Amino acid sequence: MRIRIRGPSGQSTVTLDDSATIKELKTQIAEKTGLATFDVKYGYPLKPLELDSFQPNQRILEVGVHLNGESLIVAQKEGSTRGVSDDAPTAPTAPSQPSASQPPMSQVPHENTAEDPPEIPSPEHAGTFVLRVMPDDNSCLFRAVGAAVMGDMDTMVELRSIIAGAIQSNPTEYTAAILGKNPDEYCTWIQNEDSWGGAIELKILSEYFNIEICSIDVQTLNMFQFNEGRQRGIHYDVLALSPSPPPYTRANPLPHDDTKIFEAVDPVVLQKAKELCRVLQGKHYYTDTSGFTVRCNVCGGTFTGERGATKHAAETGHYDFGEAS
Repeated sequence: MRIRIRGPSGQSTVTLDDSATIKELKTQIAEKTGLATFDVKYGYPLKPLELDSFQPNQRILEVGVHLNGESLIVAQKEGSTRGVSDDAPTAPTAPSQPSASQPPMSQVPHENTAEDPPEIPSPEHAGTFVLRVMPDDNSCLFRAVGAAVMGDMDTMVELRSIIAGAIQSNPTEYTAAILGKNPDEYCTWIQNEDSWGGAIELKILSEYFNIEICSIDVQTLNMFQFNEGRQRGIHYDVLALSPSPPPYTRANPLPHDDTKIFEAVDPVVLQKAKELCRVLQGKHYYTDTSGFTVRCNVCGGTFTGERGATKHAAETGHYDFGEAS
């Protein structure tokens, strides 16, 4: 049987024969993720796989869960020593466009920086910090987190499922007042590929993966840690450290050897991140959400800025917006 394992440092595939035991599976997970203790989830929507509830020598085929071809999402076990603290890893330091509150708007185009991404030399790390640009496809936040935490930006479905599962599991925290709509409706909405995330999603994903996520608003250079609140970014990219030779001014155009998870105690990372965002700011790599013209994709009405869109959403219940041409 073949099982894909997705952990904090990336993904891999293991092949086990039909006689493989739970102990062998746990050993493979530990080796592939580097985690001594871990929680495992699988399926769609995600549900826990309680490996400790089975006998170590029990065959995988006997546990009543079909794992052949399955993807296992692995995270540090809740409450273990590798918690979010002053020395916890941080990922991703993701430059975002300006924050905005509800309504959740469709992806807004911006100046393309993919052909000329900013590069910031970092002799301290023997490499170059570079912006890895995510596609403008309404899943840029999930792509940025997936690229940083799971080593794969094409994990949008799993990450959206994690969001929905967390909301369903915490009804007292994620109420209609917090979400802006009924929780069940929100869970259905966020799993739609056309829906884009923000502070709520970053908060949930940071807790799920047991990391600190920092997002920098390119327009204001404000930094949001854990992104608590109602902010919703227009676009998210991911900051990466690319190994490079002195004078560390030329990043590898390919992301194969990138580092996207950093120690929170390293002050240079945030310093370089803000330096890179200043370059983006100079390129006007953001959308001014207070002055741009917004179009309601439901009724066709046009409004000025996020305030106009928010007022229209409150009056009509229309939440599908985009930038008017």
